[in-house]
Amino acid sequence: MSTVKARTGLDDIGKDGAFKRKESVWRDIISEDESCSKFQPESGRYHLVVAMACPWAHRALIVRALKGLEDAISVSIAHPIWRKTKPDNVEDEHCGWVFGDPNGEPFPNTKGLGGPFPPAYPGNEPDPIKNSFAVRDLYEFAQDTNGKYTVPILWDKKLNTIVNNESSEIIRMLSSKFNEFAKNPDLDIYPETMRKSIDSVNEWIYSTINNGVYKCGFAKSQEAYTEAITNLTESFDRVESILGKQRFIAGDTFTEADIRLFVTLLRFDEVYVVYFKTNTRSVLTSPNILNYCREIYQMDGVAGTVDMEQIKTHYFASHPYMNMYSIIPQGRDFVGLLSEQHNRGELFP
Repeated sequence: MSTVKARTGLDDIGKDGAFKRKESVWRDIISEDESCSKFQPESGRYHLVVAMACPWAHRALIVRALKGLEDAISVSIAHPIWRKTKPDNVEDEHCGWVFGDPNGEPFPNTKGLGGPFPPAYPGNEPDPIKNSFAVRDLYEFAQDTNGKYTVPILWDKKLNTIVNNESSEIIRMLSSKFNEFAKNPDLDIYPETMRKSIDSVNEWIYSTINNGVYKCGFAKSQEAYTEAITNLTESFDRVESILGKQRFIAGDTFTEADIRLFVTLLRFDEVYVVYFKTNTRSVLTSPNILNYCREIYQMDGVAGTVDMEQIKTHYFASHPYMNMYSIIPQGRDFVGLLSEQHNRGELFP
């Protein structure tokens, strides 16, 4: 039995009440060079464990789709609602990602309230790797010593272990290391000529927007929340201004920076404005951002990675201390709005 203390991002709160996300720890790479990595690029060898709800995992799903790697890299999609990961151990209170069971029974949230929720949503199937109940089980099988059981996971089916669980690194590997198996090998989301610009944009967007929404939502002091929402609002306005001057966030070319930004913007109005109190701004009232989101959503393959039902269900039903009865707001048909015509190409030919 593992003696590692299980935890979640909800535990990453400092004494000042501010959310301080810990870094991922599984950081191996895939490389053609056997002298620097035991993980070589091969078709059919690797598997992604994701959740449609998770923005970090969504990055990987989008790159897999845009590159056309569906036949080379398999995927399993966790159930959107966190559950107790050791349901037979009354002393273990950890809650996290579990796998769906289409033949299972409906269930309430972890406090026995809300729902009942279906045992599986579209795409939620049992774990094909180890028939695990929870994502935690895969980490424990790989002898994890960190105790934070996140998605995405890039899993090696040959060596039966985790390669990497840091989304920013996984998407770069998917973009560059599997081109011989990709249907769209020419797509480069991290072009060498733009790396300085991409890295610069990624830095402030991650801190104040991608992670900034969590800093707002998980803050446990007014001071921490105020600092986070102020930074997020300023950056949101900065994004709106930039997108009024150029087609994409790092320049005139679509890059990983756009994927990283899009997955947060997709969830902003339907989830973060309500749940994380980020109500100073919205995508719907930001014409440049909305137009930009439409273009990315309508790129080949992206819409198939979006499941707003699972996104909203995860956030509003996984943390009972924030939403005791797991009531899911109806919201607007945001995905429908993203399907409407954009004119980014005409604005920036």
